[in-house]
Parts: sequence; C-alpha cells; structure tokens
Amino acid sequence: MLIELRIRNYAVIEDLAVTLEPGLNVLTGETGAGKSIIVGALSLLLGERASSDVVRPGAERATIEGVFDVSAEPRIAALLEEHGIESEEGLLILRREIAAEGRNRAWVNGAAATAALVGELGGRLVDLHGQHEHQTLLRPDEQRAILDAFTGATDVAAALRDAHATLSGIDRELGDFDRRRREIEQRADFLRFQTGEIEAAEPRIGEEEALAAEVLRLEHSEELIRDSGSLHEALYAAEESVTARLGGLRRTLRRLLEIDASQGDAQELLDTALYSLEELGRRMGEYAATVEHDPGRLDAIRRRQDTLFRLKSKYGGSIEEVIATAESARDELDRLERAELDRRSLERARADAATALDSLAASLSASRAAGAGDLARRVGDMLPDLGLAAARFVVELRPRDAIAAHGAEDVEFLVSLNPGFEPRPLRRVASGGELSRVMLALKTVLADVDAIPSLVFDEVDAGVGGAVGHRLGALLKTVALRHQVFAITHLPQIASRADHHLRVEKEERKGIALTRVTPLRDDERVRELVRMLGGDPADSDSFDHARKLLATAS
Repeated sequence: MLIELRIRNYAVIEDLAVTLEPGLNVLTGETGAGKSIIVGALSLLLGERASSDVVRPGAERATIEGVFDVSAEPRIAALLEEHGIESEEGLLILRREIAAEGRNRAWVNGAAATAALVGELGGRLVDLHGQHEHQTLLRPDEQRAILDAFTGATDVAAALRDAHATLSGIDRELGDFDRRRREIEQRADFLRFQTGEIEAAEPRIGEEEALAAEVLRLEHSEELIRDSGSLHEALYAAEESVTARLGGLRRTLRRLLEIDASQGDAQELLDTALYSLEELGRRMGEYAATVEHDPGRLDAIRRRQDTLFRLKSKYGGSIEEVIATAESARDELDRLERAELDRRSLERARADAATALDSLAASLSASRAAGAGDLARRVGDMLPDLGLAAARFVVELRPRDAIAAHGAEDVEFLVSLNPGFEPRPLRRVASGGELSRVMLALKTVLADVDAIPSLVFDEVDAGVGGAVGHRLGALLKTVALRHQVFAITHLPQIASRADHHLRVEKEERKGIALTRVTPLRDDERVRELVRMLGGDPADSDSFDHARKLLATAS
C-alpha cells in the first residue's frame, strides 16, 4: 500500500507530501491545479522515462519518493533479497532523482539502484489507469495470469511451466548429446588410429630409462668385458692375485697373535677384507660372462627409442602422457558405443515429459476456455452502467502451433467501445477515460484475485456524470474494499464516497506557480463538494445538497 508520495521541484510543485490511507482516496481540485502533475510524478516510480524538462525552474534536480507498506507482500521481500537490498521493517522506499542537466539516479531503501528496478518494484505495487504504458493489465502475460487466477488454474499453470522447463531441459540434453556424438563420430577413425598405434607399441612407464642404461652398456661392452675381466684376474683368478697374497698375510697375522693376543681384532679385519675381495673378484668374473657385444641388440634398442620418441612427439611430452592419450581415446570410443543406449534413455524421459506437458496443457486450456466466457460476460455486464452502453468485452484464446511455457494458447483481452467495430486489444483503446472505466469493471470483477495492492484511476470519470457517476463511485468503493484506491476526479458523486479526501490547489508565490495538497475534513469537504456541484458557496441549499450527497454515499 502506498503510504506517502513526496515530490520536490517537479514541474510547479516545490515541496509536496501526499499522504494516502487504506480504502478510497480521492483527489479533487480545479482544472489546471496540478492533479495530473501528481499522477505524472507517481508514474516515474512505475518506470516512466524521465526528462529534465520536469525539473522546476531554478532548481537543480527534481525528486520523487514513494513510501510503501509491504509487510503483507512476500513477493516484494523476495525481490529485494534477490537484489541484495535490506528491508526497512515492512516499509519500501522508492526514490528517483532527475537532474536539470539530464542525469537521473534511483534508490531503493536508500541503496543505489537502477530506474528499471524501481519501476519493477513500483509496478508490482501500483497499477495506474489513465496512461497506457503503466497499466499491468494491458500486458498479455498479466491478462493470462489474471484469467488463470480467475478460473482457479494458477497451480496448473505453475505446474505446466515446470513441465515445459523439464522438457526444454531434456531437449537441450538431446541436442548436446547429438552434437557430442557427431564430434566423436568425426574423430572416431583418428581415435582408433591413436589407440591402435599406442597399443601396438605398448609403451611402459620407466622403459626409457632402462633402455638408455642398456644402450650405454652395449656401446661400451668391450670396455666392460676387459675391465671386469682384469678385476677378476687381479683380485681372484690369477696365481698371484690379491686374495692369494692376503691368504699368506693371514698366516703371518696368526703367528703374530700367538705371541701377542692384544691385537686379536686384527684377525677379523683381515678376514673381512679377504672375504670382500674374494666376493668382488668372483662377481667381476660372473659379470664379464654376462656382458655381450651385440650390435644387433643395440640397433633394436635404438629403433625402440625412436618409436617412443615419435609417440611422445605426437601424443605428449612423456610416456605417461602417451599412455593417458590412449586411455582418453578409448574412453571416447566407449562413450560412442554407449551413445545409442544413453540416447534411448533420454528419449524415454522426453516422451514422459511431453506426455505430462500435453496433459497439463489440455487441463489448463479447458479451464481457460470455461472461464474466458464467464469473465467476459461479467465484465461486459458492468460496462453499460459505466456509460459504455455499446461496449463489448472479449477474452480471446488464440491456439499456438506448439505448447509454450504459458500453455497451448495466447490470452488477450479485447474490447469494442462503439457499434460496428470489431473488438481490439485493450492497449489499442485510444480514450483514457473509456479505458479507465473498462479497467474499473475488470478490477471490480477481479478484486479477489488481483495481486497489485494499490490502484490509481485517472480520467475514469472523463465524459460522464449523473447516474453513471454514481455507479462509478459505487464501483470504486467496492474495489477499495480489497485494494487501496487513489482516484483523481471531477465528479462529486465519486468524491462523496471517499474514505480520504484530498484537494489540490495552485497558488502563486513570488511570481511562480506552486501546487499544494490539503486533506479535507467535515465542513472543508462539504465546501469542496459544493464547488464541484457548481453551487453558490453563499447558498445554504448548495450546502444541503452536498451534505445529502455525503450522507447518501456513506
């Protein structure tokens, strides 16, 4: 609910605060006093583009601020949370600033925001009837939602959106799946060549190091045989080998120990040296026997090294990467082999999702078809009482070629205001007053399902009076039982039904026109009704007429 509208330096308004209350709020005043300017300022909070022309002469900037009670609006709380904006204990403060040099800024609860966000929030809280671009009911998507709410099909519509999202998701998966499969199929021959080449070569981790060591031995085989043989002879095999000489020294040491046992550990040292050298000598002999001088083996190893080098050049900088390439290629080929089975599973899921979507769409279409005529009839029955005797209201359902997220048909409200003319979309109705009355009839019928809390009616009384004016007032009062209503009117029949009556006046200060708004109570309200009735302020009969009008309306 809109609690207060604050306007500074906007057109002829210097500083104005309009306080609104629940129920029916009515703004009256002489023609040209500034009623439409107040509505224009409010429209900026609903998303209208701002022009520097609206800045009051001599001021640097114009500001418009709306204070809303959103304690009963969970949709607003969710939207604020989505944008990371803190709530203000059930209050929402929207503000727009238009600078004289053309720069515009916006705030939500004191946090800098875009004008688009301010407009989105304002549009969820206020529906302004009189200027087409601000009326949510002129949008086909809103009309469709209203029809679904009217027919009690909101839950079905939500389930259909979910089902359509599920089906769309599966279709995307199928598309991605087919794309990936085509890519793998195009690569399949190359992948098979890769795996075949690598698997045929059978590279092994650590193989390169082993081959390099073997090459080194083969390249120096003659040196290895010569040197190991020399060591074998010198240490072990020759008649005067080191071990043979140590054997003689061993006997000498034993004689020494027989005389002086204090050097007993020397025997162990000598024995250890002898055994170690004997082992080394035998090992060198065995090693010399194993060393081969094999040019053929050397050529084979070099060819193997060349093979491994080519594999690394093509498939990675190391044998590990070559092996990983083969494993990856095998995985891709495996996925290709599993592709048909996976696709059949997706197709079964798609068939189930399509069946669910078709069923929900059929149910929703039936509800819409059943409710469209009833809604059209109820709105149409009200139009003659609103001075639109020849008007026809139609809820059109246009079948779609394919089921969309909102169903199998498009929904649009149409109206014909004159005999002989085919109904046209509401957004193409030219007269603001006539459109406002059509909207009032809709709001009356939809009072229980319309989610927007505050309704503003401008020009709703254009071109009407008398009995139609009384009927307009009665309907506005009825709608105000479910919504906060703000009506700008010239009709005393409407003003007399107000729960909160405001008068707008223009005055001149220092040669500059200014607008101010005053809440009216008791006798002030009676005098305003006398003015609206065209009566003589000095005539008691005029006051009696105004008081009677108030008494009848209450």
